[in-house]
Amino acid sequence: MTITDRRTRWLALIVLCLGDLMIVLDTTVVNVALPSIRSDLGFSETSLAWVVNAYLLTFGGFLLLGGRLGDLFGHRRLFLGGIALFTTASLACGLATTQAFLVGARAVQGVGGAVVSAVALSLIVTLFTDQVERTKAMGVFGFVMAAGGSIGVLLGGVITDVLTWHWVFLVNLPIGIAVFALTLALIPGGRGQGRAKIDFAGAATVTASLMLAVYAVVNGNSTGWTSPRTLGFLAVAAALLVAFLVIESRVESPLVPLRLFKLRNVSTANAVGALWAAAMFASFFLSALYLQLVLGYKPLDVGLTFLPANVIMAAFSLGLSAKIVMRFEIKLPIVLGMTLVAVGLLLFVRAPVDGNVLVDVLPAMLVFGVGAGLAFNPVLLAAMSDVEQSEAGLASGVVNTAFMMGGALGLAVLASLAASRTSTLEANGSGALEALNGGYHLAFALGAVFALTAGIVAAVFLRETKPAAAPAGEPALAES
Repeated sequence: MTITDRRTRWLALIVLCLGDLMIVLDTTVVNVALPSIRSDLGFSETSLAWVVNAYLLTFGGFLLLGGRLGDLFGHRRLFLGGIALFTTASLACGLATTQAFLVGARAVQGVGGAVVSAVALSLIVTLFTDQVERTKAMGVFGFVMAAGGSIGVLLGGVITDVLTWHWVFLVNLPIGIAVFALTLALIPGGRGQGRAKIDFAGAATVTASLMLAVYAVVNGNSTGWTSPRTLGFLAVAAALLVAFLVIESRVESPLVPLRLFKLRNVSTANAVGALWAAAMFASFFLSALYLQLVLGYKPLDVGLTFLPANVIMAAFSLGLSAKIVMRFEIKLPIVLGMTLVAVGLLLFVRAPVDGNVLVDVLPAMLVFGVGAGLAFNPVLLAAMSDVEQSEAGLASGVVNTAFMMGGALGLAVLASLAASRTSTLEANGSGALEALNGGYHLAFALGAVFALTAGIVAAVFLRETKPAAAPAGEPALAES
């Protein structure tokens, strides 16, 4: 598929951003509604993480496969299929009345979301070959992602207060229908390569490995961290990961070419993205619970509290981040951003049971927002800085997969440790709220450690580079 007209390209970008907006909107809307979902369907504090993790796991697991299928069978065809699947799964989530049905529908949502996001990123890279235009397009895409967060937390609060949590999923229906119709009208179809084999074995092994690992971590508190069941699941997950690496080294068309990880910036960006996501997803999840379960805030109040941080992230994505990168390159914004994210999380560690939003919550949110806004685009640029345009989509898919999986595993670990800490404090005589808050404090502190580690990794291993495209004559993957 080729779009030569500049106006059509930018209209196509709007459609792609609208599709991705639905994906981002869904994630943040759900965060605000989690306590309502928990009380209505009877989730435990630990099992509630599966409402988020079921989505994140399938999203991350199928992101690379979705992009590969787009290459083989046509990007528009896969984009339309992903939108249709996500919208249908959203309807199922909205109608859910049991824990299993909701978690299952969320998993299907993740598959649709993965296809939409993977193809959208590939289309942006393909449509905007000029570096200046691509930088602007990526800025708009980043702005939409951040704006989706702002809309989601506020909309989630309004919907949960006025209606019920079921409607935070049903809101996707009109958006999905509009995106499907606009895609048919504005984005021309095209044939894919249709030649190479699909690495289903690689996709199956890596997805199963990560799902088993998260399952073992989430259930570690109830079954015991050193129990045969937990250790067995972790061992099988490790074996499947080894099998994935063996498969990728031998198949003709691997899902993830292992040579990609010989590039220093690609490997570093993946490590930074995974650590950062572990801190970020857990922070949004746990801070929403702190505001509602400890401070007693209504869902709408939670949405308004999250809004300033999301507005800051949107402002950075729309223009400030690009200017900072052009002035200071990519390493400094990532290191400084990760440091600020860690500071924001440490500020949450001091939040008391009778906390005040202006003193104990808003400063942490603002510092966190600045840090995340600084680091987001530079991490993506770092992931693509060593590759040519022809493989920029693959590099973007890899770092996004690392980001989503880091978020899923980080959330599972921190939610489990928070629950364990809460149980210990209650057994030692602490009150219910004090024990709950103590568990959150531990999780926020460990999240800060993740963010600081990400900053250190970037400072030590990231090779400084200007955010420019590789010359056409250079090899696709130049060794670092």
